[in-house]
Amino acid sequence: MNIERFPVRIDVASCAEKIKVAAAAFPMGVMAHINSQANCANMGYAAAPDQILEIFRPDYAVKIWSVEKQAGLDIPIRIHLSEYEGKTWVAYRLPTSVFRPWNNRDLHSIGVELDFIFLRLLSALDDVRV
Repeated sequence: MNIERFPVRIDVASCAEKIKVAAAAFPMGVMAHINSQANCANMGYAAAPDQILEIFRPDYAVKIWSVEKQAGLDIPIRIHLSEYEGKTWVAYRLPTSVFRPWNNRDLHSIGVELDFIFLRLLSALDDVRV
């Protein structure tokens, strides 16, 4: 499983907002925005900034289900934003990496299309990369 990551010069919340704006421009949907730090605080625990954005689009879900129904387990694609080592980090797995274990040529082709979209979406952070 190939996890890609890079640091950025903005805080986790600002990074999440930039990604959400970029996702809307493609258009890709933000299926979920999980603010782990806030959820921990609601339970009385202190935690460093940590958020997960789940990004996808229904037409791609239908394509994936039509070639490998069980691959629905691997969608939406997640982008993890966290603060550690004194920096904000963006971590993700490209769709081709996510779908690789299914060993399905058609699913791989869909992953290639999605890789292009996700890399362009994440390029919205190029101006704040360290």
